[in-house]
Amino acid sequence: MTEALQPLLVAGGAVAMLLTLVLYFRMSAFLALVITSLLAAVSAGMPVMQAISSVQNGMGSTLGFIAIVVGLGSMFGALLQTGGGVEALADLFVSRARPGFAPWLLGLLGLIVAIPVFFDVALIILAPVVFGLAKRLGVTTVSLAIPLLAGLATAHAFVPPTPGPIAVADLLDADIGLVALYGALAGAPAMLVAGPLWARFLGKMNLNSGTLPLASVDAAANADHCTAASAHTGLVLLIIALPLILIIGSTLSPYFLDAGPLMNFLQFIGHPFSALLLSCGAAYFLFRSDDPEAKARLRTACERALEPAGAIILVTGAGGAFKQVLIDTGAGNTLAETVLAFGFTPLVAGFLLALLVRVAQGSATVAMITAAGLTAPILSVSSVSDSSVALTVVAIAAGATAASHVNDSGFWLVSRYFALDTASTLKSWTVASSLVGLTGFAATLILSLFV
Repeated sequence: MTEALQPLLVAGGAVAMLLTLVLYFRMSAFLALVITSLLAAVSAGMPVMQAISSVQNGMGSTLGFIAIVVGLGSMFGALLQTGGGVEALADLFVSRARPGFAPWLLGLLGLIVAIPVFFDVALIILAPVVFGLAKRLGVTTVSLAIPLLAGLATAHAFVPPTPGPIAVADLLDADIGLVALYGALAGAPAMLVAGPLWARFLGKMNLNSGTLPLASVDAAANADHCTAASAHTGLVLLIIALPLILIIGSTLSPYFLDAGPLMNFLQFIGHPFSALLLSCGAAYFLFRSDDPEAKARLRTACERALEPAGAIILVTGAGGAFKQVLIDTGAGNTLAETVLAFGFTPLVAGFLLALLVRVAQGSATVAMITAAGLTAPILSVSSVSDSSVALTVVAIAAGATAASHVNDSGFWLVSRYFALDTASTLKSWTVASSLVGLTGFAATLILSLFV
């Protein structure tokens, strides 16, 4: 074994070990990433204590940013959900729904709601809307469910402050504002193709779908904790858009303003920390109530929102450790040189790596984190602009979104809530998720021609 070949074998072995631990031993992604990082470092010849330091440094540097952003983003979504903002938006869209426009409205509803709210939570809340609307309009459930799911999946993957793109952006040192801008530009056609357009074909197919009592039960339980009637829909839309407006404004301010107090102020309020804090504050004041029970519900919702956020934060931190080990052992540079020698750009390499991991083990989050760790060294040896780095983040998100199938928990969530059998879920949701990823990647490639 030559010295030049060893780092490459270490990188390949690390990915194989990670997939084995997750798939065969059913180990949590956090533990699998930490164990893989340590063993990869030692296998590359790094002293044991230096290997531990590499893992510690990689995790610590990542968590300094990601923990605050994911925590605040989760609380922001909880405030909107518990305060009734999601229900207010759903009522608005349902009231405007007509047979020809309903799929487009539901796709847009999913796209908006999933910016602050996790995919699975948004699905649980909005599933009864699909069933009620399908019954009222006399159309198949799946023809309305797929546009909603396409919107949810697109925002969840492409648009910060959702955890996936935030985590990948941090691992690749990408500008969050540019990621949000390009994610929205790539996500819009992805939602349209995978949602309303694909739903046209599904409406003509005989898929096994029915009603779901569980969705109605969950909706009734959730309605007891909401004040949707008091939520002003226009303000809800503004608050959901507020962090995106602030973050993108901060990114674009140097192009329109000279250095000075105004630009400094815009960059301060547009930092993800400040933008999310301001958005949480705005949501709290919109949904605040003098009722002690309502106050307690908001407080409890914010506390509970940190539970799923904790798992995401740990996995992302472990991904940072994995990236740091690849860099410190030299495996990352060797991998980067090999990938570039085959003619792959970082953008294409990131998409393919994320897609391979996604198909192999199912979790979009693990696919994003793993692909980001492998792509970071490729970017470090490539001369690319800030815009190219941001587009690489979007490409990784696209790869990690495609091909949701039987090893993905989201696949079974869709199957359960819309009463689809396995074959029907594959024909509808798996194809839709693949269209989201492939269309998003195609849009990313087109955008890369102009930046």
